[in-house]
Amino acid sequence: MNAPRLITLRDVARAAGVSTTTVSDALSGRGRLPAATRERVAAIARDLGYVANRSARNLRSGRTGAIGLYFPERTIGLEYYMDVAMGAAEEALAHDLALTLIPATRGLGRTPSLHLDGVVVSDPVLGDPMLQTLTGLGVPVVTCERDLTPGARHAGRIESDHVAGTRTLLDHLAHHSTQIALLCPGEETSFGLDVRVAYQAWCAETGRKPLIYDVPLVCEPQDVSRAVAEALRAPGGVDAIISVPDGGANSAVQAAFQHGRHVPGDLLVASYVDSPSLRGLPLPITAIDIAPREMGRRAAKMLADLLAGTIAAGAVEVLPLELMVRASTSPTTGR
Repeated sequence: MNAPRLITLRDVARAAGVSTTTVSDALSGRGRLPAATRERVAAIARDLGYVANRSARNLRSGRTGAIGLYFPERTIGLEYYMDVAMGAAEEALAHDLALTLIPATRGLGRTPSLHLDGVVVSDPVLGDPMLQTLTGLGVPVVTCERDLTPGARHAGRIESDHVAGTRTLLDHLAHHSTQIALLCPGEETSFGLDVRVAYQAWCAETGRKPLIYDVPLVCEPQDVSRAVAEALRAPGGVDAIISVPDGGANSAVQAAFQHGRHVPGDLLVASYVDSPSLRGLPLPITAIDIAPREMGRRAAKMLADLLAGTIAAGAVEVLPLELMVRASTSPTTGR
């Protein structure tokens, strides 16, 4: 069976009784055509089943039809960033854009050659040399969270209100605990900085001693175990722990058990970053849903809108966060 013939601009032009230039202008939004002509040509194209040749369209516009998505080093594989990537890929496809995942280039020995119409940068890390490379491409850059680089200005940003999220989680824990320890990444990302600042302010307001223990943004179980051990040795003890990095909370529960503490019986444990794995544990862990898939989707949409000229540079959107209360912070479930 022969494949059906593709409908061309010439076929649409013949059916509409106009030139191929008029059809091209009508379907692309260019030229000075009456609205009625644009609508009639578009209707005929739809009826015939015409599909634009994306490669030819990109060639005419000087674009590649591709956008990039950049993650911090070693984060590819974490559930949060995979959800961001899935959301971005789905939205890019809806705008006829291909999504290229850009890995960190440390150790590559050269600057990669990138041919992209725009870039989404997730969690910009202060001092990351790749950020300078990406901003030097001369294409729109949309960041997921703020870029702390002094003087940094990008085309757009999607961010979460981590101050509000942190305070919501702390207020929840305060119902059943008096001393709350925070296992947190450093201040090289706005994510880590905002959580730390919010925690310190909340402790000052509630008359509690801040107990912050450093763990990497991409943490290993031994990083969490070390921090938990330090927290449990704190003068006066702790009765709740928040593990901020993706994937750290389950390790915190295991480390607490090794030190003779039981969750949630005599120690509450919560994660700042939610994930499906936390919901499916034998002891589900309370967390803040920071909506990574929606983050990726909105970032890709903002970039597509910037490229289409439907929004102006400098746009900022704030994602809502939601507290997901589970057994790890409900003491009665452990008795």
